[in-house]
Amino acid sequence: MYRLDDRLAIVQTVDFFAPIVDDPYTYGAIAAANALSDIYAMGAEPLLALNVAAFPETLPVEIVAEIFRGGSDKVREAGAVVAGGHSVYDAEPKYGLAVTGRVDPARILTKAGARPGDALYLTKPIGTGVLCSWLKGGAIDETEMQEAVASMLRLNRDGAHAALAAGAHALTDITGFGLLGHADEMARASGARIVIDASAVPLFPRAIEAVRAGVRTGGSNRNEEYLAPRVRVAAGVARELVELLYDPQTSGPLLVALPPERAGDFEAACRQRGQPCWGIGEVAAGEGIEVVA
Repeated sequence: MYRLDDRLAIVQTVDFFAPIVDDPYTYGAIAAANALSDIYAMGAEPLLALNVAAFPETLPVEIVAEIFRGGSDKVREAGAVVAGGHSVYDAEPKYGLAVTGRVDPARILTKAGARPGDALYLTKPIGTGVLCSWLKGGAIDETEMQEAVASMLRLNRDGAHAALAAGAHALTDITGFGLLGHADEMARASGARIVIDASAVPLFPRAIEAVRAGVRTGGSNRNEEYLAPRVRVAAGVARELVELLYDPQTSGPLLVALPPERAGDFEAACRQRGQPCWGIGEVAAGEGIEVVA
């Protein structure tokens, strides 16, 4: 983020990844929504996007065009424009965006503002990591994870606007480090402890089933290895659920920390925008992450 003056700052981000679904248009749109999410997680609005792409020389041009079309349509939905980009040849397809956004410095939301007593909310279910891995393994098809695909396609714009309207103290999006990893970032930056009620965390259909079938991503393993010393899990929390709390998310939810007296305002703002939300815990004094049953 770069402050230009007292009324305007710019936010810059970049994100890209290999295909997680089979349909090229959907892949492009999800990758764009994922990249745009970092802009919304700062309380900012996207302005410009640049394509970042790598494709095999043998990939049919019609597929490449559909990936770009999906990304462009999602950027347009966000009220921004694709202003160009860069592509290279690579053996594995990769696509995403570099995005520039703008924000009033007085309205910036970061991970660092959470305070003891704050209520914690999520704006989407979790479980996309294991479900996409299950899809790649051929155990399910895209029709069986329609809810997860629809969620990944959904911009985090409405959730961010609701958080701003309710006077949120802190905001971040949940992506590759999983819910526990990004909650830990908020805890560290805020000098506080994050308490998550595992039973309140929303999950996509069949996510638990995927874990019970032995599906686990490399990212989830790395997340747990790194975070375990800072995470305390209460007796009675199912192991399958703990694994999903470490699960890397693509175009995942926002994690919102706000004063408890404004929780009703946030829920009302979400309803007004057609945005789901779930209360999943609270901020407390101390440090680290506590997962309770």
